[in-house]
Amino acid sequence: MNKIWFITGTSAGLGRGMTETLLRRHDKVVATLRQPDALDNLKQRYGDALQIITLDLTRNDSIRSAVTQAFALADKIDVVVSNAGYGLFGAAEEVTDSQIDLQIAANLTGSIQLIRAVLPKLRQQGGGRIMQVSSEGGRIAYPCFSLYHATKWGIEGFVNAVAQEVAGFGIDFILVEPGPTGTRFAQSLVMAPPLAAYDNTAAGKMRAALLAGEFAIKGDAGRTVDAMIAAADMAHPPFHLPLGSTAFNNIHRSLNQQLAELVTQEAVAAGADAP
Repeated sequence: MNKIWFITGTSAGLGRGMTETLLRRHDKVVATLRQPDALDNLKQRYGDALQIITLDLTRNDSIRSAVTQAFALADKIDVVVSNAGYGLFGAAEEVTDSQIDLQIAANLTGSIQLIRAVLPKLRQQGGGRIMQVSSEGGRIAYPCFSLYHATKWGIEGFVNAVAQEVAGFGIDFILVEPGPTGTRFAQSLVMAPPLAAYDNTAAGKMRAALLAGEFAIKGDAGRTVDAMIAAADMAHPPFHLPLGSTAFNNIHRSLNQQLAELVTQEAVAAGADAP
């Protein structure tokens, strides 16, 4: 059965790939982006199967307007894909106040407000699925990505709580956690001005590796899109969806390390209980 999808951030990357793949299989897509002409070629090819809405995730009024338009265009939206976002690169001391504000507004607050805006619509239609594109960086951390991680860890915590709140309404979630993938994510990073003091630190080494093209990218964008769509098609999909061997291995290693540390603290934790 063909589905209707509402997808943010469709001008490039995974959002664009999902839109193209879904239209090819005769699904319908309500696509949002900041520059609507970026999808002109797809609109010409697929006509009314593709509806395009302008959305600025840093503005709550834009989010609410886009959601209202999207649900007015479709009798029912089956899957909401919260995909829009970008990366801010730099040590915590290097990034500027304005860079921090924009990163949080686009990646965290924008995603939160989008989900808040679609929840009443999904309740009214009897349920639906929300796919939040997070990252392996929502469960592990690299130097120079502290603010990006803050947004991804933040949205994962938000979704974990909201999923429990709305499960009784037939609304469920998938947290997509790709590792480094062959999109233009690295090329579109916002770079903080470097401080020489960090040259010989983990942050400086990460910057040098990134600029030298030494950061391994194993994930394939097309296969990542296919895996996301396949998960959204499942009757009972996984809540966490790590994609790419780098993401799986890094998350697996981190969870094992956290568990090993946790079990050593059992007596200390119990000792903080009231007598």
